[in-house]
Amino acid sequence: MTVVGPFGLSVRDQALEADVQAGLAAVEEGLLEATKSDVPFITEAAQHLVRAGGKRFRPLLVMLAAQFGDPHSPGVVPSAVVVELTHLATLYHDDVMDEAEVRRGVASANARWGNSVAVLTGDFLFARASHILADLGPEAVRIQAEAFERLVTGQILETAGPRDGRDPIDHYLDVLAGKTGSLVAVACRFGAMMSGAQESTANILTQYGERLGTAFQLADDVLDIASDSHESGKTPGTDLREGIPTLPVLRLRARAESDAGTPEDRALCELLAGDLTDDVRHAEALAGLRAHPALEEARQDTIRYAEEARATLAPLPACTSKAALEGLCDAVVHRAG
Repeated sequence: MTVVGPFGLSVRDQALEADVQAGLAAVEEGLLEATKSDVPFITEAAQHLVRAGGKRFRPLLVMLAAQFGDPHSPGVVPSAVVVELTHLATLYHDDVMDEAEVRRGVASANARWGNSVAVLTGDFLFARASHILADLGPEAVRIQAEAFERLVTGQILETAGPRDGRDPIDHYLDVLAGKTGSLVAVACRFGAMMSGAQESTANILTQYGERLGTAFQLADDVLDIASDSHESGKTPGTDLREGIPTLPVLRLRARAESDAGTPEDRALCELLAGDLTDDVRHAEALAGLRAHPALEEARQDTIRYAEEARATLAPLPACTSKAALEGLCDAVVHRAG
């Protein structure tokens, strides 16, 4: 049993472990190569988050999905680089929108160089991803374009908020499917497609990735509230401080507005609706949410999506790569406590 990838995923097959480790090492080299520029400052800014590390969750999924075909096919590693570059680019933009100061345990690009440099560096990474993508064929370009549209749409919907009459929780889950699920789904599809796996297998893995991606983000929501030391390197309660309603907050609001709502529920909602840039109020809000049943409800939502992801894998034949994908479902649930 060897530990590879994010969350200490356990792989019990030496051949699979070797393939995954070699693939991830090649992706790392590809990321450094793709972020080089003739302008040293651009290289420094573009490699800022690459060198800060990260889970490499999406490349890992590419490698595992590729096991259902030929994992050594030439398009597998470049497609993983494309997906991770796209993810990294969105982080540069997200940090500007959130005014974040820390990312992956280091100063965010916007905190270090300002918003303009951070936004343009994200654009640079998108450009480099597109350059690699062009060599993978028109179908890959189409899949990536559709996913990117969904990703941006999810971000816009999050910013705009739910339309009148729409359940805020349903709206939020749709946002996550676009913002996070779409790119995780592409990672699984690219791995299967580039390895020459059957179309039916690629479709199953795409559905798995969408659900796992949503569960992954929901686990982040829970961790952002529940963890004193956020394993993503972000400051705990970042979304809370910025007034971004994640699932625990939405579950609290729903409870407060229901017939079962208590004065304590409504008081906590009022606290969350106030100015949480004040450290004392922010700490009080975090403590209140940590002790509230809404956090456990959000944790159960995470488990539900992870189990749905696992269920989509049922038609695939039993093999070590399928077991590893099922293990990722367990790992996501474990992250959420």
